[in-house]
Amino acid sequence: MPHPSPRVLIWNEFRHERRDEAVMAHYPQGIHEALAAPLRAAGLAVETATLDEPEHGLTEERLSAADTLVWWGHRAHAEVSDVVAERVKRRVTEQGMGLVALHSSHFAKPFVALMGTGCFLKYRIAGERERLWVVDPGHPVAAGIADCIELDHEEMYGEPFDVPPPDDLVFLSWFQGGEVFRSGCGWRRGLGRVFYFRPGHETYPTYHHPQIQRVILNAVRWAARPEGLEAPVRGRRTTPPEPIPPRS
Repeated sequence: MPHPSPRVLIWNEFRHERRDEAVMAHYPQGIHEALAAPLRAAGLAVETATLDEPEHGLTEERLSAADTLVWWGHRAHAEVSDVVAERVKRRVTEQGMGLVALHSSHFAKPFVALMGTGCFLKYRIAGERERLWVVDPGHPVAAGIADCIELDHEEMYGEPFDVPPPDDLVFLSWFQGGEVFRSGCGWRRGLGRVFYFRPGHETYPTYHHPQIQRVILNAVRWAARPEGLEAPVRGRRTTPPEPIPPRS
């Protein structure tokens, strides 16, 4: 069952919003705050972190306090420390934190590490129409969503998408130019869950769309570290659950 009220940490590189007036117009407080507002309105405890903070705002303490990490990145993937990226990956696989990767975060270091592939795709920025079709209406991430979500203007992503076959495929996008794309995918990685959700090019007001906000809320709950989860002991010598008689 989805976690009803996970603790959420939203990470954003926070570069476009300070340099590009078109992005500032849609996200004057930053994409991270636009993502945080509807989650807070739903009653979730939300904190934010950005690239230029010490350790990118992703210290051991902050990650340990998060049930789900939401990640938005684009132009500064290479500036993320390998140490921090590995920290995020291990928090997912070994401690069960969820990761929700948005839009260009298919190239984020933690996401690429969790996928184990190049995560390449086709793209085009032409402000074209996108329809995100729900292909698994019974999935928790699709709760409250109609047959499709229509966005008047978005960046196109096209197949092939170089990721492992998803454990869950929830949304399939069609674009005005004719391409299709697996836009809502879920994976299990170790103890954790990962969800990738495609929409969110920075020059469009996508994250103000109520149904996009609902999908992200659903994904945050679905991916969250389960309540009461205890990480197993790994890499240690253990005693057998039953006695082993000595060999003669």
